[in-house]
Amino acid sequence: MSLSRRDFVKSPVALAGASALGLGSAGWAQLPAPAAPAEAGEVIELWPRPPAGARNPAMAEIVEQTSTDPAYSSRRLKGVTRPRIVSFRAAQPNGAAMLIIPGGGFAWNYFEHEGYRVANALNRAGITCFVLFYRLAQDGWREPAAVGPADAQRAIRVIRANAARFGVDPARVGVMGFSAGGFLTTTMATRHSARFTAPVDAIDRQSARPLLTAPIYPVQTVDPADAYDGTAPSLFGGSATPEQIREWSPDQNVTADAVPTFMVHAEDDEVVPVANAVRLRDAMRAKGIAVETHLFARGGHGFALRPMPGAPDGLWLPLFLDFAREQKLFG
Repeated sequence: MSLSRRDFVKSPVALAGASALGLGSAGWAQLPAPAAPAEAGEVIELWPRPPAGARNPAMAEIVEQTSTDPAYSSRRLKGVTRPRIVSFRAAQPNGAAMLIIPGGGFAWNYFEHEGYRVANALNRAGITCFVLFYRLAQDGWREPAAVGPADAQRAIRVIRANAARFGVDPARVGVMGFSAGGFLTTTMATRHSARFTAPVDAIDRQSARPLLTAPIYPVQTVDPADAYDGTAPSLFGGSATPEQIREWSPDQNVTADAVPTFMVHAEDDEVVPVANAVRLRDAMRAKGIAVETHLFARGGHGFALRPMPGAPDGLWLPLFLDFAREQKLFG
């Protein structure tokens, strides 16, 4: 993925400190989050056994540092064979929960600046958060389009199944995702009841419908007229067929059961065209779904929360919290 403004380097590369964790599928027990900060909490694996379909079962997890600023860490991870969530409990919880899905062009999980930092910010509003480490389409799964949505769907169900233990209301679970994580988020907004994989246990009887979603500069359509260039090659191995465009473009799957949605995008995004957000907004409005859309003149792609001149950065977070309050995520 050619990234603009993401992590504030033009071309993220592997720097000193990149490491292969070598997790594979052996020893199916609790494992620590990769270099998790002290404020991160429990690691919960999503599936009771390694998910099938990896073309390379020996695939190892790799973590890279992408920031050239020694005062700012921004790590990314690929090679996920053990999908999981990492919990961030609010110090003064209000019962709300948010699943946070990092982006990375279907090739990486940018788990720090689009994951951990966002979780810490939402914690201050009393929201308990869970950062998702999901399987990546470009890692060579047999059904690359479905693995990310399957993990996102399962994560919502796992949070609900463990709601009492985390002190959250199972009815108040939202999803926020960035860039390619926005594809998973908008899929949960529109296709939360779809079957992306076979059920494996009682947890899969939980509802996967979020209370609300918040796709931030999202990849959303696979229609080549407006799609991010890497979407179809990542999800389908080549150009999308008309059937794939219909099935995998969330704006073409909006029904009366779609989820209230908050969106942020920059007009000058040269990676993921702003039309992705506009198309979904229009489709939701046509079905009478609550949707709030903020389009900033400048910001490029990948701004997340870090303050940066000329970009919306953290300016959108209070707007989201207002929307979340209106949608009864918290009081």
